[in-house]
Amino acid sequence: MKAVLALADGKYFTGKALGAIGEVTGEVVFNTSMTGYQEILTDPSYHGEIVTMTYPQIGNYGVNPEDVESSRPFLSGFVVKESCPFPSNFRSTMSLDAYLKDNNIVSIEGIDTRALVRHIRTVGAQTGIISSTDLDPGSLIEKARQAPSIVGRDLVKEVTCKEPYQTSEGVWTLGKGYADCSQVKPLYNVVAYDFGIKRNILRNLTTIGCAVTVVPAETPAEVVLNMKPDGVFLSNGPGDPEPLHYAQENIRELLGKVPIFGICLGHQLLSIASGGRTYKLKFGHRGGNQPVLDYKRQRVEITSQNHGFAVDEKSLPGQVKVTHINLNDNTVEGIQHLSSPAFSVQYHPEASPGPHDAQYLFERFVEMMEKHKRGINHAEA
Repeated sequence: MKAVLALADGKYFTGKALGAIGEVTGEVVFNTSMTGYQEILTDPSYHGEIVTMTYPQIGNYGVNPEDVESSRPFLSGFVVKESCPFPSNFRSTMSLDAYLKDNNIVSIEGIDTRALVRHIRTVGAQTGIISSTDLDPGSLIEKARQAPSIVGRDLVKEVTCKEPYQTSEGVWTLGKGYADCSQVKPLYNVVAYDFGIKRNILRNLTTIGCAVTVVPAETPAEVVLNMKPDGVFLSNGPGDPEPLHYAQENIRELLGKVPIFGICLGHQLLSIASGGRTYKLKFGHRGGNQPVLDYKRQRVEITSQNHGFAVDEKSLPGQVKVTHINLNDNTVEGIQHLSSPAFSVQYHPEASPGPHDAQYLFERFVEMMEKHKRGINHAEA
């Protein structure tokens, strides 16, 4: 069955329907990871986006129930050059196409993804539409133009949990699966704000000795402090950080009272709460191969990233210093407070998918919490 991908600027591509039959709109972006498509599909940070994979064949190793990063896929649509119909892997339980169908994800394959990505890099990410029901390019282009932008929208409210919950699942190992940390006495009590949190972040926190309570995005700071946390984690999530005023205000109230660690959207929100600003990138950073320089260690990390907004370095106040930069475009990849126990990074140290170069950051969070418990001045540690 035919399908069409159309962009708001008038560009369109004709291919074959993949996954569910239907029609969806979203911001068309691209991810340069060679593997990890299942983790990408289930990352809530992609809510509101149509994700294009640059690697030419996707689905080679199938799909399995262990590699999901949330309760379900949250992205709007999926675009690949070629979907593998016969996956080969001992962990596979179904094909990519079957998984997309089961989760009602409208997708397209068989288009020139190289041409699409080159176009996005030239003109920037923009709203688009995938349809296997309406095949008229003119009609679809007009629908794409009428669809809402992700700028200025609060997408977090659509992905956050409804009630607090706790987790005791540790990291995965071959042959053993995910570790059960329920019988291990935790060393630290961490409250994690769910702006669209990935499960592997929670697994990493649990594995290093944290009892983690996940709370909805709008949970007041007073409620969090009443839980007596040793630290507060600010999660990843979708879309524009600027309209999330409730989150920014809660973070301001928490600063200086408890150690804070933020990732991705959490990094942007911490920056705004500290007096900084964010701006929309032309086409964002999405992939498992982004080089980042850690100023403190003078080391380059290859990182996993997924974001369309960035922190404006010039807007950051004096009590905040930049700790990491992206070596492709010099955008801010990490900050640290000089007056409060708080730090954050724009990239994903939990990987899933991606390299594991930055997992030391979870240990840095533990060190910060330990020093805070002992009353040690650790703001610049």
